[in-house]
Amino acid sequence: MSSRRPLYGWLAADTISLCGTRLSMIAIPWFVLTTTGSAAQTGLVAFAEMLPYVVSKAAAGPIIDKVGTRRVSVTADVASAALVAAIPLAHALDLLHLGVLLPLVAVAGALRGPGDGAKAALIPDVVDAAGVPMERVTGLGSAAERLASTAGAAGAGALVALIGPVNALAFDAASFAVAAALIAATAPGRVHRDAASPDEAGLGYVESLRGGWDFLRRDPVLVAIVTMVAITNLFDAAYVAVLVPVWVHDHGFEATTLGLLFGLFSAGSLLGSLLAAAVADRLPRFATYVVAFLVAGAPRFVVLALDVPLLVVLSVGVVGGFASGFINPILGAVIFERIPRHLMGRVSSLNTSLCWSLIPFGGIVGGGLVAGVGLAPALLLCGAGYF
Repeated sequence: MSSRRPLYGWLAADTISLCGTRLSMIAIPWFVLTTTGSAAQTGLVAFAEMLPYVVSKAAAGPIIDKVGTRRVSVTADVASAALVAAIPLAHALDLLHLGVLLPLVAVAGALRGPGDGAKAALIPDVVDAAGVPMERVTGLGSAAERLASTAGAAGAGALVALIGPVNALAFDAASFAVAAALIAATAPGRVHRDAASPDEAGLGYVESLRGGWDFLRRDPVLVAIVTMVAITNLFDAAYVAVLVPVWVHDHGFEATTLGLLFGLFSAGSLLGSLLAAAVADRLPRFATYVVAFLVAGAPRFVVLALDVPLLVVLSVGVVGGFASGFINPILGAVIFERIPRHLMGRVSSLNTSLCWSLIPFGGIVGGGLVAGVGLAPALLLCGAGYF
């Protein structure tokens, strides 16, 4: 008999964890920037967390498959709670300088990678336990991410302004602890295995990791998805980090306009994700994906390059955000349905890490294009990359 308890528990844990992550993404850079005044050191701290995150997420796959998704998720979140709580403690003891903060955020990123990977690998078991379509769960997961990017980010900014960036990290630590408790109490307990899986008990770590890589690289659909998402993530990173801020600045707008642009896109995406969760399983996947991809991608870049009125830019952002809400639920359903259960942790973690692999270079690409050819040509080139 199906039960929605694992679905609700997983969704609540994922939402709370994502909101905590948005809080740390605001609080830690803001602390470094306000205490050092150095943009370079701020960027260094962000890089120190992101690189271990991507690497550890890819490397944790064999452990997730062997130990179990629930156990890895809970262990990583409990350890993350303790580690993040050490940051305000170090600050209270007047020990928090860059030489202490860098290793702390690096280890935090290394712990968050396996935790996030394990939560994602739980999705097929949650689908089975709840008895709902895969698109329903991936759509709700996408909505949770969009909610964290809008309301979660806004609440995080207000909290940082109210009590300070370091004190706000105590709430981030609490979010990890709550997520761990929810997963421990509600997640399906079995390890991903299926009847067709080979006996892998004697495989070492490297052989196990290679098994996930071999499956991923031999599946043409997964390879196509990884390639497409990695490239578009690169252009999106350039868009967010450089192209839109430069456009806002050059047109004489304030930072509030920058927040409005991103906020409306995220709000539209949240609505699209919620609708996708309700109806995507009844829509033709490929046609829906193509339309959503075309609407969500290039138009955002083109309207900025054409120098249209701000109202048009904002409207295109809302429509593009709404369309983007259908993309991840469809891709997520395709990905999870193609991966055998005994390889779920390895392949899904590798897949996500590869999709994120070009994001750190987005700012470099965007800045180089603006410096080399100008803002409008840079926007058109990045928009053309969606085709």
